[in-house]
Amino acid sequence: MLFSLFSFLVDNYSFLNVFKYLTVRTGLSIFTSMFVVFMVGNPLINFFSSKQIHDPIREDGPSQHIIKKIGTPTMGGLIILLGVFSGVLLWGDLTNSYNWFLIYIAGSFGILGAYDDYRKIKFNNSSGISLKFKIILQIILALIGILILYFSGQSNELGNLYFPFFKNLVINLGWFFIPFYLFVIVGSSNAVNLTDGLDGLATVPVMLVAACFAFISYVSGNIIFSDYLQIPYIEGVGEASIFCGSIIGACLGFLWFNAPPAKIFMGDTGSLSLGGSLGAIGIITKHEIVLAITGGLFVLEAISVIVQVISFKITGKRIFKMAPIHHHFEKKGWEESTVVIRFWIIAIILAMVGLATLKLR
Repeated sequence: MLFSLFSFLVDNYSFLNVFKYLTVRTGLSIFTSMFVVFMVGNPLINFFSSKQIHDPIREDGPSQHIIKKIGTPTMGGLIILLGVFSGVLLWGDLTNSYNWFLIYIAGSFGILGAYDDYRKIKFNNSSGISLKFKIILQIILALIGILILYFSGQSNELGNLYFPFFKNLVINLGWFFIPFYLFVIVGSSNAVNLTDGLDGLATVPVMLVAACFAFISYVSGNIIFSDYLQIPYIEGVGEASIFCGSIIGACLGFLWFNAPPAKIFMGDTGSLSLGGSLGAIGIITKHEIVLAITGGLFVLEAISVIVQVISFKITGKRIFKMAPIHHHFEKKGWEESTVVIRFWIIAIILAMVGLATLKLR
């Protein structure tokens, strides 16, 4: 909104031209979303605590979780989304269809996550809505978003899949792009959801991936930089850097409250919306495979659950002491802070590898 206002006034006040720069608005979106989270954080945490809005702890989880984490408020994703939407709506170009696509994915998946958290709180169990029903709803929500993106007609690259490390390797998916994009959005959403099991564990990797894609969206939307890096130029996609900046700022502010020992959990409200948003950003920038690299920690967490389930159904034995894999290391005796920091290190390394793919072609 402020961007639209300043654009309207720029003819009379030339100094407002500075707000046309994506880098300036991305920086402002970071500080705006972070400021909003700091402002609303404590009041909402106190409100959630007074209403006993807390997430039931898994009874089969590490024993220290039952002692340390019981009674901690959840649905902190609402705080994150308030920050994200504040940054985007104030500093984003609201005539850009990519912004509205990202807002829709974040909002709709956030609502689904909030409903899942509500079910857990109401019935005092850690299951929430059934996995099958959750995935069906995610597919429907993602499909609506993809159709909105398709009919907006802003990009001619929608059906193309680009491979990192190769200059000219591109596959036209045809109509198969629809199930592929559904897989990316739904898979990313659930992968972040599975990672969100320890204080701060998912928050920092989300910021790292968002930071990578703030840069990727900026260069992809710049015809000179995209040509130099030999990546697809996508007109208007640079605006996604504003959304990425808002995620960074909101998660940075949330980490203040989510750092061990957490005063609040993001819950499915935050993890489903953030994960879905990252998947959507990977799609519009045409860097879906790079998303899997930079977000490799999320992929690892999801694979650990899949492998555990398949192994138990086929052999009756579990490969890990507990899945997702971060709980496996807790069961082995690692301190929670040790698991979190070491996983952050892995996320940093993978983020650097993902960025390196832009030049190594």
